[in-house]
Amino acid sequence: MWKWLKKDKRKEEKIEEKTEKKEEDLLEELCGGDTELYNFLCRCLVINPLAGISQKDIETLTKEGEISGNFNLAMDKAIFEATRNPEEREKYIKIIQDLASKTVHATEPRKEEAEKEGLTDQAASLGKKIEDQKFISERTEDVLKVASVFYNEKLLQLGEEQRREDRGKEREIAEGAEWRMTQQEKRDRESRQKDRKKMSKEERREAEQQEKREELV
Repeated sequence: MWKWLKKDKRKEEKIEEKTEKKEEDLLEELCGGDTELYNFLCRCLVINPLAGISQKDIETLTKEGEISGNFNLAMDKAIFEATRNPEEREKYIKIIQDLASKTVHATEPRKEEAEKEGLTDQAASLGKKIEDQKFISERTEDVLKVASVFYNEKLLQLGEEQRREDRGKEREIAEGAEWRMTQQEKRDRESRQKDRKKMSKEERREAEQQEKREELV
């Protein structure tokens, strides 16, 4: 049992590795040699936007971020919505830049506190977060240009995967119905055979003729 589970786990890990490699290749192509943009997008874009982007609206996510000090979900939502609504891009650029500013203001005190306590790794991580927010604030247009193509490709891919999954489920349902029908026919035959053993020759002959007539209908 454990051997099969390990095999399944390795198979899933290989699929995930191939998926991540495919996304990285797509981003690298879209960034056209812009290493800084590529590295940023590898960290901030959501591989599966249907599952990874919150269903809540940006206003709600922003309010939650103001309470928790974490605006990641609001930022993910804003970037995704900007790619879905190109006619409102200017509006979303302002939202993204505002969220970046809020994130910097919320993160700077935490970074200073980590530095005072000698938590160098945590301070470095928070410092990188601040740099990312400054980057997206300065290069929002470039981020959205690449994100739009990336998310379009991902949604097309996810849609095809969903259709393939739906076809598989339909096939399983049809095969299950066919199997149940076959089993029922088998039980019916066995039941008729048992009944015939109790019949006289005349009754058995009549039952067989009746069965043949039903098969012809």
